[in-house]
Amino acid sequence: MKVLVTGAAGFIGGYLATYCAELGSSVLGFDINAPQDGWVDGTFERCDVRDFNRLSAIISKFRPQRIFHLAAQSFPTVSLTRPRETMDTNAGGTINLFESLHASGVSAQVVVACSSAEYGPVASQDLPVQESHPLRPLHPYGVSKVAQDLFALQYFSTYAIPTIRIRIFKTTGPGKLGDVCSDLTKRAVEMEMGTRTPRMMVGNLVNRRTIIDVRDLVRALWLSAEYCAAGEVYNLGGDEAYSVQELIDIIRTKMAFRFDVDQQPDLMRRFDELIVAGDNTKFRRCCAWKPEIQLTTTLSDMLDWWRARLGAQVPPQPSVQKARARNAGC
Repeated sequence: MKVLVTGAAGFIGGYLATYCAELGSSVLGFDINAPQDGWVDGTFERCDVRDFNRLSAIISKFRPQRIFHLAAQSFPTVSLTRPRETMDTNAGGTINLFESLHASGVSAQVVVACSSAEYGPVASQDLPVQESHPLRPLHPYGVSKVAQDLFALQYFSTYAIPTIRIRIFKTTGPGKLGDVCSDLTKRAVEMEMGTRTPRMMVGNLVNRRTIIDVRDLVRALWLSAEYCAAGEVYNLGGDEAYSVQELIDIIRTKMAFRFDVDQQPDLMRRFDELIVAGDNTKFRRCCAWKPEIQLTTTLSDMLDWWRARLGAQVPPQPSVQKARARNAGC
């Protein structure tokens, strides 16, 4: 199986490319950024999905049988200040991918990484949210993912490109940067090392999110390509919703010291969903899948990941191969 992973230097992309290779696939990854590690010569290309000619050349040469489309500007806060870049990358990049397939005549199955941010705020009586719920995103990132989602459906409907849309809910794990689990575990390790005062500065403590470990997610993405129906959309995420306070409580149980929590009003988001939780029933019926890694394990692994990086005085960058090796069997 020849597999192309867009956004392969990113957090999920790196784990997914490694997983596909372990299953025996011939994997080519591309990204606007160079990968940190875990790649051998000839398996990675530098490419911006906004560059149609470069993207088309890669697809025409490699001729993938399966594509996992993860390339994106994926930060909602960034999208508020860079909405045009977000839309060009997420929606325009998706158009470029499908136009490249259509123009080259390459027949490939495409799994598109959509987002729970497409739903926006959902009333409590509609939770966990189902795929049929109206899409009312709160920020440019969510709008761009709605556009991506609908473009993928349009190319399936118009050109019969076999496309599966997966609306991914909050995902974390060892090597993740810039999310709440990563920030909290990093700061806890810095306190442990004595490089930060024992005080955790936080914003909202009560909003809740389901959380899935990246290792469960990439297993599910592969299964989606094997068993899900072309043209359909599926929610994919964790089963349990957690608040920031609950994350802090779990981290506290894993530390040998005490620290205070200081809630800062300036860290509160102006636009934020009270709870984000998806109904995975449709996906599970197709794939007989369920998350296997508990959040307590995920946070322990993330603490160890930060201890290794910060203790070794190495700049914190994702290390997919090492993280996977350390957590084999989870």
